[in-house]
Amino acid sequence: MSHLKLSDFPLRTFDKIRYADTDRQGHVNNAQFSTFIETGRVEALYNTEFGILKNGFSFVIASLNLDFQAELRWPGTVEIGTGVTRIGTSSITLKQYLYQNDLCVATAETVIVHVDNETTKGSPLSNSAKEQLEKWIL
Repeated sequence: MSHLKLSDFPLRTFDKIRYADTDRQGHVNNAQFSTFIETGRVEALYNTEFGILKNGFSFVIASLNLDFQAELRWPGTVEIGTGVTRIGTSSITLKQYLYQNDLCVATAETVIVHVDNETTKGSPLSNSAKEQLEKWIL
């Protein structure tokens, strides 16, 4: 999966790069890459149109592996590709790439767990959620 293009991802979105995202060297601070990854993840998983997340539940990150490939610069946008690589009983593994001007600037693999907000314990994904997630398999 090291040579994926944005068009290879089933889910695609973008985020605006803000001047405040930059550091003293003039490129986007590495901490902001996590925020861009979050944008891609949240737009899909928390979107009520897809019906993945039910009331009383949320997703928490169990693991995040973020690899930097190139600098990201202001001004501009960052394009975010998101796909599912694994669906577990209560967890989902996502592969995400960040692009600027068609150049991959970062790759990420995130494992998130579906959690019952009341018990704060992992909770099985619904069958309908799994069916939707299967549409996003890379």
